[in-house]
Amino acid sequence: CNSIMATQMALKLADYVVTEAGFGADLGAEKFLDIKCRKAGLKPSAVVIVATVRALKLHGGALKSELGKENLKCLEKGIPNLLKHIENITVSYGLPAVVAINRFPTDTEAELDFVRQKCNELNVNAALSEVWAKGSEGGIELAGEVINLANKNEGENKFNYLYSLEESLKTKIEIIVKRIYGGDGVEYTPIALKEIERLEERGYGKLPICMAKTQYSLSDDPKKLGRPKGFKVSV
Repeated sequence: CNSIMATQMALKLADYVVTEAGFGADLGAEKFLDIKCRKAGLKPSAVVIVATVRALKLHGGALKSELGKENLKCLEKGIPNLLKHIENITVSYGLPAVVAINRFPTDTEAELDFVRQKCNELNVNAALSEVWAKGSEGGIELAGEVINLANKNEGENKFNYLYSLEESLKTKIEIIVKRIYGGDGVEYTPIALKEIERLEERGYGKLPICMAKTQYSLSDDPKKLGRPKGFKVSV
């Protein structure tokens, strides 16, 4: 992620500023919104969620060697992962979103249409990003969606932080796990509990939480693909 100073400078120099928040609506976006935006007083106009058909098929159980072949069955099983990321942005944070489908040459029209349909069911548009193959022309559709979304919702989105800084450190951790990861709760090691107690005693209890975990899963287990449920996160 770029610095607060860089973002503020960009906002003074351009009509629209696009900044990468990091990987995933469960990792980079959560930190960007709950930490950076809170500290810098930023209020995003819209969020772009980048997805690929290949990754969604992988989440649905397809083998890496088979990702270049049309597989609507695995795509249907994997699409809940993307829908959870959309839910995190639109429901948990109250921000408008557009899904950017980073198109690969092997993606079929049937697969692309399926992703669009599922996004539309959540009242979110999906736009193709074909910059890799077509250069700047391949980004026009997505740019148009982002501009329209930002203009439409200017000053009207209901952006809110996930938690209050007044909550305890454990409460903040558990809110992130339950609302963003979709887990049932948290299991703390004795060392972690002691560290949390020490941090609060030293006056750090009112700070936001910077969580780190695997990027391969919404859970903390890289083998749990799709939209896992019934899990707890170990701290």
